[in-house]
Amino acid sequence: MSVMKRSFSEFKQRIKQKRIKIAVVGLGYVGLPLACEFAKQGCSVFGIDLDKDRIDLLRRRISYITDLSSQELDRVIRSGKFRVGGDFRIVKDMDAVFVCVPTPLKRKYHPDISYIINAIKSISKNFRTGSLVILESTTYPGTTQEVILPMFEQYGHRHASGGIYLCFSPERIDPGNKIYPLSRIPKIVGGIDKKSTELARLVYKIIIKNVHCVSSARVAETVKLLENTFRLVNIGLIDEMAMMAHKMGIDIWEVIAAAKTKPFGFMPFYPSAGVGGHCIPKDPLYLYWKAGHFGFHSQFIKLASKITSLMPTYIVKRLQEALAAHNKSLAKSKILIIGVTYKKDVKDLRKSPALDVIDILQKRRVRVAYHDPVITYLKFGNINLRSVNLNQVNPGKFDCVFIITDHSEIDYDLLLKKSPLIFDTRNIYAKTRHKKVVRL
Repeated sequence: MSVMKRSFSEFKQRIKQKRIKIAVVGLGYVGLPLACEFAKQGCSVFGIDLDKDRIDLLRRRISYITDLSSQELDRVIRSGKFRVGGDFRIVKDMDAVFVCVPTPLKRKYHPDISYIINAIKSISKNFRTGSLVILESTTYPGTTQEVILPMFEQYGHRHASGGIYLCFSPERIDPGNKIYPLSRIPKIVGGIDKKSTELARLVYKIIIKNVHCVSSARVAETVKLLENTFRLVNIGLIDEMAMMAHKMGIDIWEVIAAAKTKPFGFMPFYPSAGVGGHCIPKDPLYLYWKAGHFGFHSQFIKLASKITSLMPTYIVKRLQEALAAHNKSLAKSKILIIGVTYKKDVKDLRKSPALDVIDILQKRRVRVAYHDPVITYLKFGNINLRSVNLNQVNPGKFDCVFIITDHSEIDYDLLLKKSPLIFDTRNIYAKTRHKKVVRL
């Protein structure tokens, strides 16, 4: 294939006609569904991932993503529009490259964009001049313009001459959300110039109806951070309100239920064991770190992060109090934890507060078991447990059932009937006024 740079107008036409070849780097919960959506629309897609186990599963047509069934994956692969591998040399044939790699923290308040940098290095070495690159990985404002663009320019791909079109578009996937799958979530795009933004808009229009363009990549990067900072701050607020209400003998759940009857000016958030998932615990800290470089220190972000990170310890303390009220000590108790994923009905353990709770209890020599319908075993760090079967293990043999994640496929009536004590952090038993149910 010729690698001659195509004109901007020609590129636009190829996109509109769905004749572009797309590479998606990083086949996790963002990249894999994205790649499959483009393939389903008739685009030729190649998925790149360095995880050999992932590639092996995909080649066997086995999905490891909650929102993508193996049957759907099988259909996409059978169509011939989706292939996978770990070789970046394929990028030479691509018109558009999406980067969907992890962006963790090195330590608290310090971003780690090494996955982005390594991916861009590999792409730059194999890049077809005049192609489009879109970063979806959440990062701090300025990454696209200040970090990624110079890397491409080192290899002679200069945006001023049309050597590269570069854009940032924050991923907004909500795992397990059936109402808003990827194709129904409005997309934000912001490029390093107007042409980059326009090309990205046209590409996303292939799979998403509502695409909103912003003035720059920096704005697009900040949009995602605002969204998740908004959530972190409000979760931190309601967690603190829950602690306050408990001290004052007020039912926080009743307060929230009453407050949300107001049709304007209020959005309900709910207390829990803590913040999980890869986004909310981390993304605001990317913004906090970057703002610090401008001499600005966000008090809201830091305080909300501190409050939410303390929730596992707080609810263990509440558990201890609940047991003491029933003349039992935490150290001598057997605890059954219900739900260990970070989110209801989603097979995802990333940053799950339940894991922190288990770790705290085990360090205190408490005997712990768990039940989760989507996680059959836990094995990392000092935790090595298998999910118990509620039909085979009598909940009444435990001193307390500790509800952390409110999965739908759990027999809560059985738990209420047989358990001597329930600590409910999810308000499952909102309508139950039973002395053996203690709510957060």
